[in-house]
Amino acid sequence: MKISRRAFLGASLATGGALITPQTLAAPARQLPLDPTSAPVVPTTTPPEGVLGEALTALERHRDRIAFADRIGIADYTAHSREYRFHIADVEAGEITKSYLVSHGRGSDPANSGFAERFSNVPGSNASSRGSYLTGQAYVGKHGRSRRLHGLEPENDRAFDRAIVIHGASYVDEAMARNTGRVGRSLGCFAFEQSEIGDVLELLGEGRLLYAAA
Repeated sequence: MKISRRAFLGASLATGGALITPQTLAAPARQLPLDPTSAPVVPTTTPPEGVLGEALTALERHRDRIAFADRIGIADYTAHSREYRFHIADVEAGEITKSYLVSHGRGSDPANSGFAERFSNVPGSNASSRGSYLTGQAYVGKHGRSRRLHGLEPENDRAFDRAIVIHGASYVDEAMARNTGRVGRSLGCFAFEQSEIGDVLELLGEGRLLYAAA
């Protein structure tokens, strides 16, 4: 869904009405329990104005560390894991170009509800961390093609040492989201569908911003 560049950049001021509306169904309310037996078709959603604004503000704040400001990745951890809640934003064009399923950490969701409720930067917490990341080098590891991340803020500055990376995983899958009402959990990494990881790694190459909103 395309919006004007002025409106897109204006989101950082957090003013006015919602810039982007959900294409189908919004994320379920946190207080409502999910019934996996009646899980809906996995909807594609776009991030609310506030999340876009946070990401754009982060891009400006860390601009001296970000080599390429053409695209940014946004993990909207306010949304449920069955939602397409990871978004690639084309800053110049002023549009969200792709959205994906993405995991959060086990330590962020000990009850396996599908909602990320806790965040940590502590080694061994197995939790996701909020904030801004700089995408690093690509490599091939135990999860196949992956990309390293460098935390840019106190709440995620241990990301590299914790081996918090972008990788593909069998436990992130659209069929799983449909059948169980959620995807699996990582150890804090941003895990994507195996069929999509190549696309994510290409679009979110080295030297770009990944912002995790929660």
